[in-house]
Amino acid sequence: MKRTDLEHIIRAAAEIADDTELIVIGSQAILASFPDAPVDLLVSMEADVYPKNRPERADLIDGTLGEGSPFHDVFGYYAQGVDETTAILPRGWKDRLIPIRNSNTRDNTGWCLEPHDLIVSKTIAGREKDLRFLEGAAKGGLVDLDTLRKRLAETAVDDRLRASALARFGRAFS
Repeated sequence: MKRTDLEHIIRAAAEIADDTELIVIGSQAILASFPDAPVDLLVSMEADVYPKNRPERADLIDGTLGEGSPFHDVFGYYAQGVDETTAILPRGWKDRLIPIRNSNTRDNTGWCLEPHDLIVSKTIAGREKDLRFLEGAAKGGLVDLDTLRKRLAETAVDDRLRASALARFGRAFS
């Protein structure tokens, strides 16, 4: 997915949800901080979003712009309507959101996860695609290991998950 594709999703999802603000919590949130992110971080064709002020309308986004929808068929990318609990995030993540707002979003705002918050969440999820994303962000110099460790310390997870995430950070940055 390219930055312009994410902007299109923000524009379309905002209209569907009748909300001028969306939260983008999936991997494509990286495009707010790094519009020209390394290609290996842009393989996902979905953007995980929910309406900030009308979160109950996430299902409308999923049904209208989601996987297998006419939108997906036409454009080759899609929106997945999610909710705030979809990702495990560090304390204070909402204060660090990064906006995408321009004429291509029709001045609607996509509030995207800050890269360190995004990487912590993906590392905790621990799926193969998430670990590839972590490795790509580390290799590309998009995140700082010390900041990741601090954010992980601010995340409500059990000791086993915390230890696993720290080990994953270590491997990605070695």
